[in-house]
Amino acid sequence: MTTDCPFCGPAHERVFHDTDPEFVCLWDGFAVSPGHALVVPRRHVATWFEATFDEQVALLRGIEIAKNAIEYRHRPDGFNIGVNVGAAAGQTVPHLHVHVIPRYTGDVPDPRGGVRYVIPDKANYLAVREAPAAYTVEALTPALDVMSGTPTAPLLDARPGMRVLDACAAPGGKTTHLLELAPLDLVAID
Repeated sequence: MTTDCPFCGPAHERVFHDTDPEFVCLWDGFAVSPGHALVVPRRHVATWFEATFDEQVALLRGIEIAKNAIEYRHRPDGFNIGVNVGAAAGQTVPHLHVHVIPRYTGDVPDPRGGVRYVIPDKANYLAVREAPAAYTVEALTPALDVMSGTPTAPLLDARPGMRVLDACAAPGGKTTHLLELAPLDLVAID
């Protein structure tokens, strides 16, 4: 326990579950939606990966308790559950805590991608992306070595790091190539 940690001695009005010896549940002081809760281990430990296995299991029990408390008060339509580990991932309090965030229909225009929105440009992987005109079968077929996954000849408008991930036969004798144009930017070319 550290005296300057907000989770080692949380304000009593925020605590809604305090009977488990391993964790407490409290309402988030900076809620992103009505009912946003935190499940916090009693032992001051910085991250999920530093917690013991027993503490991790206890926190999973706490998620269920938080979910039930949220549903009793707010009637959400869904949930996001998450842990920030380290400053690069957005952790601002160096005491492990699991966010249980209720979601409501219409709270954002398009919720697809959920927790993936920590990297906004990569969040909605279901959005249709058009392949640039230079990535047509006619432009790529002569240059692809499908077995090795690397281009064998210069590609039109090739991007650095582009590689072939897979190729498969399609109906009518066509071949579909799955290309990686940049990390996590996949385009299927027929």
